[in-house]
Amino acid sequence: MTAYHADSSDLVDKEVLTWQGFGDASRELAQQVVDSGYEPDIIISVARGGMLPGGALTYAMGTKLTDAINVEFYTDVHETLPDPVLLAPMLDTESIRKQKLLVVDDVADSGRTLKLVIELLEKFEAEVRSVVLYAKPTTVVEPDYVWRRTDKWIVFPWSAESPVTHTA
Repeated sequence: MTAYHADSSDLVDKEVLTWQGFGDASRELAQQVVDSGYEPDIIISVARGGMLPGGALTYAMGTKLTDAINVEFYTDVHETLPDPVLLAPMLDTESIRKQKLLVVDDVADSGRTLKLVIELLEKFEAEVRSVVLYAKPTTVVEPDYVWRRTDKWIVFPWSAESPVTHTA
């Protein structure tokens, strides 16, 4: 399955996160979580956008256990599927039963992806908190931890360029 790359080069009003900014954001978010006293057993990244923030938080917080849940929603800049869709492979849900989980994503835009994931994980009697780099005013779920708030399209350093292709 090939993932779509959202080209935002024609957008004038956008938020651009650099790699340095991402490093700073990761440490600041980790500090928020630690200062709150929450100690997750497992950090769950929402793939794909939450993979790098999730990995950074596992190291910054010293949390060894990590996993991912695959969700598809965005298809282009400002374009989504009608609803977020869970994709295989699925998370090993039995291993998260009754655990303290920290769900990580890059942005809570509509918040529908985050809502889907949180509701799924709570069905396994897990204590779930959420963390995002960015939250938008349109989100239906208020994440527990947020680095920045914006209403702009966000360009992340890992998705700023098109995927590489084979060079002949």
